[in-house]
Amino acid sequence: QVQLVESGGELVQAGASLRLSCVASGIKISWYDMAWFRQAPGKEREFVAANRRTGTDTFYDDSVKGRFTISRDNTKNTVYLQLNSLKPEDTAVYYCYADVGLTYWGQGTQVTVSS
Repeated sequence: QVQLVESGGELVQAGASLRLSCVASGIKISWYDMAWFRQAPGKEREFVAANRRTGTDTFYDDSVKGRFTISRDNTKNTVYLQLNSLKPEDTAVYYCYADVGLTYWGQGTQVTVSS
C-alpha cells in the first residue's frame, strides 16, 4: 500500500522559512518523479514544484521560483520542499504527489503565513 505522509507545516510570519517533508512508503521514490502541490481556501489545487527521479531536473511554478526548493533523499525515501521568504499568499495546504502509474496524494500539511 502506497502512503505519502507530509509534515512541517505551521503558522509563521511573512519572510520566514519552513521545510516540508514527505515520507513515502510502499514505493521507492528513486524510481519516480515526485511533486508538491498546494490548495488555498476557495481555490483549486495548483502545481508548486516537481523533481525528476534522477534528482537533477527540477521544475517550479513562477510564483515560487527563486524562493522554494524541492529536493529528495532517496536513502530516506523522502522528498522535501524548502520554503523561503514566505508570503501571505503562500498560505495553503501543501500536498505531496507521486505518479507511479496510479496517482497518489498525501493528506497534506497546513502552511499559514501571517502578514
